Amino acid sequence: MANFHVYAAGTGSDVEHPAICRIGISDVFDALRLGFEDFWDKPSHYVFLCLIYPIVGVFLITWTSGGNALQLIYPLMTGFALLGPFAAIGLYEISRRREQDLDTSWWHALEVRNSPAMPAIAILGIMLMALFIAWLFTAQALFSWLYGDGAPATFSAFASDVLTTQRGWTLMILGNLIGFLFALVALSTTVIAFPLLLDRDLGAYTAVETSARAIMANPGPMLLWGLIVAVGLVIGTLPLLVGLAVVLPVLGHSTWHLYRKVIEPAVAPAPVHERKLD
Repeated sequence: MANFHVYAAGTGSDVEHPAICRIGISDVFDALRLGFEDFWDKPSHYVFLCLIYPIVGVFLITWTSGGNALQLIYPLMTGFALLGPFAAIGLYEISRRREQDLDTSWWHALEVRNSPAMPAIAILGIMLMALFIAWLFTAQALFSWLYGDGAPATFSAFASDVLTTQRGWTLMILGNLIGFLFALVALSTTVIAFPLLLDRDLGAYTAVETSARAIMANPGPMLLWGLIVAVGLVIGTLPLLVGLAVVLPVLGHSTWHLYRKVIEPAVAPAPVHERKLD
């Protein structure tokens, strides 16, 4: 399995466990500030890159509206938060290049496909997609439990029922609580996993384990970051998902800077002539 970078680094060497730094609330907002600076460096390029997400979102909403699946519009919109860490992979690369004073033209975001950690990145992307699909099935099961197997006739009638009836309030409360658990799983396993893999090819398992340790070491700041991401994505989805073209790049760049604050830099190995002999 090491060939697929699941448990070990791509080099086949012993698995490294990156050291976790303690951060505060101010570090979270500083990461957000730095992310906005990265975005503002070339905003039109990043908006162009991220337009694909609102376009896909509008397509999915149109599909659910025409396919008697109006009850899945809200789960689809909120589900973007589960896919966000993977969707922003190109933005991490742009922030990494800007950090090193390299060219940050938008096409460099596509160069992540050449990363030696791409197998591990793909594995985590599949994991998040599975989590997203599980969330949709769970949301549909909750709807069927409360409303039966029928589909809402119109969006306005469904919205009115959700807001004015006991079963509607039950759907909202239970749905959001279950959604929070899904989001917590995604946050705990991938909050800094993708930037770590892009920076250091340590394997998918190590990236997930490091993300979990980062959450446990900094529960308050990390939960605040999760809340910022959730609120930002909700705001981005309100104007027909167009706001995601701005929110996603800012959050993506900020995630890279949060990673830099949480994970201690790798220590370069000593030159051969300086190593101690056994």
